[in-house]
Amino acid sequence: MGLRLKFNLVLLLVFAVGLGVTGYISHDLLHRNARDEVLRNAGVMMEAALSMRSYTTQQIRPLIPYSEDVFHPQSVPAYSATEIMTALRKKYADYSYKEAALNPTNPRNKAVEWESDIVNTFRNDTTRTEISGIRETPTGQSLYLARPFQIRDKACLSCHTTAAEAPPAMVKIYGPNNGFGWKHMEVIGAQVVSVPMSLPIQNANRAFYTFMISLSAVFLALFVILNVMMSLLIVKPITRMSDAADKISTGNMDIAEFNENGKDEVATLGKSFNRMRRSLAKAIELINKG
Repeated sequence: MGLRLKFNLVLLLVFAVGLGVTGYISHDLLHRNARDEVLRNAGVMMEAALSMRSYTTQQIRPLIPYSEDVFHPQSVPAYSATEIMTALRKKYADYSYKEAALNPTNPRNKAVEWESDIVNTFRNDTTRTEISGIRETPTGQSLYLARPFQIRDKACLSCHTTAAEAPPAMVKIYGPNNGFGWKHMEVIGAQVVSVPMSLPIQNANRAFYTFMISLSAVFLALFVILNVMMSLLIVKPITRMSDAADKISTGNMDIAEFNENGKDEVATLGKSFNRMRRSLAKAIELINKG
């Protein structure tokens, strides 16, 4: 196995390990950043929904009080927040907001299986204030952010204790069987925001592939440069010395001396070889004279 081959094998091994470690770290970092970006977007959506709820409670509900004859769902914070986010979905179809409840007044807020698991987690552990995770959807991975919905305002119970105590107009719209029996400080549901991860993941993968291709190109250029330098500075001079040594071993002293300029190891070896050749030539000359 020649010196060049040994050098290239070691170099390729180092490059392969370097690419592998760098690729693993950069891939993990880029995907983690993509997830953090999606989580921030989900947080913005959540705060927007909370702002809409607060606006409805403080400014809309006083203008539209409940009555026995007419019930305006627009005065309900959950309804307003859901409507705003539903309008947003016309442009961003994969984004969603839902106030998922186990026993909702409005059937559209009924929690599905995975949402029910989140709600029950909040009910079983009231110290938890937020849950996030990733789930598979027909359009790809989606990140969800959920926060518990707890009855803190006793005024809310006026519509949700029993059907008999609720506004008749509301019961007429939604029926007497759903959205009742709520208790003060009870976790009755969860606000769930879902944000698609496909685009951030695609951007992360694009950045990863661009980075890896660029790094591979740098490694390839470095590999070629090192091989050229090794050939010019080490392999060729040593090959010439080896050929010269073969000729001298057969008695052929008619070879040119090596360049002694320079202070590197190859130049030092050339100087030593020249001295050895001259010494050997003198020894052979003395022998011939004797």
